Amino acid sequence: MKPARRRGLAEEAADRIRDEILSGRFAPGSALREVELAASLQVSRGSVREGLAILEREGLVHSEWHRGTRIIELSETDITEVYEVRAALDRLATLTAAERGRPGQFDELDRLVAAMDQEASGAADGARLVALDIEFHDCVYAMAGNGRLTSAWEAVRSQVHLFQAHRVRLSHEHYRTRVVDEHRELATLLRAGRVEGLGDLAEEHVRSASRGLIESLRELHR
Repeated sequence: MKPARRRGLAEEAADRIRDEILSGRFAPGSALREVELAASLQVSRGSVREGLAILEREGLVHSEWHRGTRIIELSETDITEVYEVRAALDRLATLTAAERGRPGQFDELDRLVAAMDQEASGAADGARLVALDIEFHDCVYAMAGNGRLTSAWEAVRSQVHLFQAHRVRLSHEHYRTRVVDEHRELATLLRAGRVEGLGDLAEEHVRSASRGLIESLRELHR
């Protein structure tokens, strides 16, 4: 990993470790050892410990007394729970964004869809597509303008990012062929302010992702 810069060392450590988790270089369920991380990042164990606490609040890792810290597992239960919460949040965020969104924000959604399309039409870097996917939904939550709703999204955002990244690694082609059309449809309905059916579409967008990831996991373990 790259050494941490002298910004806020706990935050820098969290950023670096998060990047490694989301990239797949640290596998789900694997142990994170403070001594090794501190040496790699060239910071103190205290900074690493604080950084891991940040990631635990995001739901990416969990710590147990005398058992250390591990990255969350990629289990069907974890996937189902996270995506069920996300489906409910996205439904509310999308419906609210349709009512409160400003022209410039709708333009930003269109820009993100165009960027997804360009990525998917080329070499289709999976990590870049997932980053654009998450950015699209960040924008929807910002459009909704509900601070508590945004906080609820941020509580599961890193877990969603992790699961989506694994979805791409397990079934890149399936994700690539769906991501653009699904987000374009959401952006079109949001701009039109068409709330009829919009909440159902937002939920199905999430549930489809959950089903796709679970099916890929089952295929992997057959």
